[in-house]
Amino acid sequence: MIIATTPYLAGYQVSETKGQVFGLVVRSRGFAGNFAAGLRSLVGGEIHEYTELLEDTRRQAIDRMVQNATLMGANAVLSMRFDSSEIGSTMSEIVAYGPQSWSCPKPAPSALSASRSA
Repeated sequence: MIIATTPYLAGYQVSETKGQVFGLVVRSRGFAGNFAAGLRSLVGGEIHEYTELLEDTRRQAIDRMVQNATLMGANAVLSMRFDSSEIGSTMSEIVAYGPQSWSCPKPAPSALSASRSA
């Protein structure tokens, strides 16, 4: 599966757009993780507990998006984006989304000119 944040891929052409695809994850840290992060926030700096949580959640959202795109017959997700929001004061929602498509390699320029002259 090809995932790109651009609307096109160098060397490929989109032959079919199959629609939107997404992967959604809602996560919450447990009480101990929130407590440790709260203490760390008192002194300032990066809060590693939350950084790790959000990195893992983004990876899982991408995995779910790829599974959904594969089920719909796509081999690429172009213009992929992340979005996030907070649910209550203890949960985070992360979604990875983009249009799914079927992309194939562009023919070499010599093959194009040969087919046009035939």
